[in-house]
Amino acid sequence: MQNGHKMVSRLLTVSATDCSNHRIVKWKCNSTSGQIAAGGNGLENSITQLNSSTDVIGDKENGCLIICDVDKSNGYLYVRDYEKHEVRRWKPEDTNRIIVAGGNGEGDRLNQLNGRFHIFVYNDQSIYVSDEHNHRVMKWMKDAKEGIVVAGGNGPGNSLTQLWASIGVAVDQLDTIYIADSNNHRIIRWPQEVKQGSIVVDENGKEEQANQLSSSLDLTFDQQGNLYVVDNGNYRVQRFNIDIS
Repeated sequence: MQNGHKMVSRLLTVSATDCSNHRIVKWKCNSTSGQIAAGGNGLENSITQLNSSTDVIGDKENGCLIICDVDKSNGYLYVRDYEKHEVRRWKPEDTNRIIVAGGNGEGDRLNQLNGRFHIFVYNDQSIYVSDEHNHRVMKWMKDAKEGIVVAGGNGPGNSLTQLWASIGVAVDQLDTIYIADSNNHRIIRWPQEVKQGSIVVDENGKEEQANQLSSSLDLTFDQQGNLYVVDNGNYRVQRFNIDIS
């Protein structure tokens, strides 16, 4: 499983995108094998096939999976466009797509994004965007024309004031930001309005032991506060119990 992302359901089922195999795999908690939930029929464009799917979430109302994009309880759909370096929002029944982050080409200004990026939509419709090649996390308030740097932004590196190819991002109930710091093979916790973060997973280098990561790509929390990390270089999803108090 490579370049995967995941969704954790209330029943502690992990649904992970298996990008290279063009499928979505569902894993029950503590099981030793998964089940194909979507795709798995090769790379094509028929309705039974997927093509390098990159993200997955669950539609709790209809009990189905929405693949590649991000949906929130207010009914909006958020889509990342890597080529245009922007995030757009719209309702599925509406054709009016609003740019809510980026949209000003590739770059490092506060109104730009660069590289792969993931998003986390907060309750107030503000959006946290990991900005891979700018090595930072941006926060875009609702209707804002530019973002605010809330983590990193000091060039690539491994100090606690820096990120290196930040990709996955999540925010807990205390407004603390968690970042998959991919090229540093670690998960960083960054409270609001501080100048540096702290390491919560992997101070042990790029390896395959249970307490180590290799090119961490994405992360999320379940309702019990467990942290799930896509450990991309080791082809696995790891679960960690961490103190978020």
